[in-house]
Amino acid sequence: MNLTTRVKLSAMMFLQFFIWGAWFVTLGPFLGATLHATGAQTGEVFSTQSWGAIIAPFIIGLIADRYFNAERILGVLHLIGAVLMYQMYTAADIAVFYPYVLGYMVIYMPTLALVNSVSFNQMNDPEKEFSSIRIFGTIGWIIAGLAISYLFHWDSPEGIQAGLLQKTFLMAGVASALLGLFSFTLPATPPKPSVGKVTISTLLGLDALKLLKDKNFAVFFIASILICIPLAFYYQNASAFLTDIKVDNPTGKMTIGQISEVLFLLCLPIFFKKFGFKWTILVGMLAWAIRYTLFAYGNAGELSFMLIIGIALHGVCYDFFFVSGQIYTDSKAGAQYKSAAQGMITLATYGVGMLIGFYVAGKISDSYNSPAGHDWKMIWLIPAGIAGAVFLLFILFFNESGKTAVDSSEPKGRLEV
Repeated sequence: MNLTTRVKLSAMMFLQFFIWGAWFVTLGPFLGATLHATGAQTGEVFSTQSWGAIIAPFIIGLIADRYFNAERILGVLHLIGAVLMYQMYTAADIAVFYPYVLGYMVIYMPTLALVNSVSFNQMNDPEKEFSSIRIFGTIGWIIAGLAISYLFHWDSPEGIQAGLLQKTFLMAGVASALLGLFSFTLPATPPKPSVGKVTISTLLGLDALKLLKDKNFAVFFIASILICIPLAFYYQNASAFLTDIKVDNPTGKMTIGQISEVLFLLCLPIFFKKFGFKWTILVGMLAWAIRYTLFAYGNAGELSFMLIIGIALHGVCYDFFFVSGQIYTDSKAGAQYKSAAQGMITLATYGVGMLIGFYVAGKISDSYNSPAGHDWKMIWLIPAGIAGAVFLLFILFFNESGKTAVDSSEPKGRLEV
């Protein structure tokens, strides 16, 4: 891969995740302060991510993979996304806002797989080359958060009161338009020749359901769905929580989570090799319970360090559970069902699990909200308890011993979202 191509792919990844980080992190405070959304309505808005994850395989598998160059459909989707972002920017109430955010997520989630496809198509050795490109996506997310907090101060108490969080959609829309136009300059990634008939069960990974006959994989599958319930609490409530208790520069501080994600991703292979899959994923589950307990008892004053530690645990929470889970799934599936198994886990977690999670998080937030404000202690202790219960479920019923063999010789295809 030559330098020009490397620079283009890095810029693509930067913009791809800058767009997401520019509005999604502050979505909770925006919905509450500007659109006066209830907890249930906020949950419905966040669940659009799950609907996007469910619909994405159809767009990629039935359209992009069969008829159009990946970089061209990437450009078209981001240009449409820019228009939808502008509509979200101008929306004055939740009823107007919701259809636009739903439409946006339906077209954004497929682009996560498309940028991977464009990248892989240019690489001779994806295992060695991809991480150095993908890291620019994390940098893009971090830069977006730092800009919101430290450059524009949109998430300050004064900024939120003045409705400045609305400008995050304008910033994301401009970046989306730039990436949409830039995508047409990316290296050509033509559709792959079709091999056999593409079925709905193949697109959704349902061909891999037979893996559930393995008791240990079935336990992992159920745990993956259940752990997404506490995960949804973080996505939906963390930014609103930090804003509500008057933490300075909350969006900027939340980028600590992305930094830790990079660091712990580097540690994961060492931990995985030394302790095996079961203990790696158990550490990830336990980290969710610990982080929410820290949120429950921390504050913006003398106990603010508890909040920072909780945010920094994001790398353990995400990498040790979800990334190690993808590795485990890959090793259990075998060559025939690799793509199908990853598709099934994606559908189960970001689809079914997160849908349930956002619904539960919305209901809990409303239940512990009063004229005096949110009872954040209870709002965080409940997902901490759920994570703890999943931890116990897994340690009791998952009995597979030894190290999990990893076969990473086959790069993931476009159906990965």
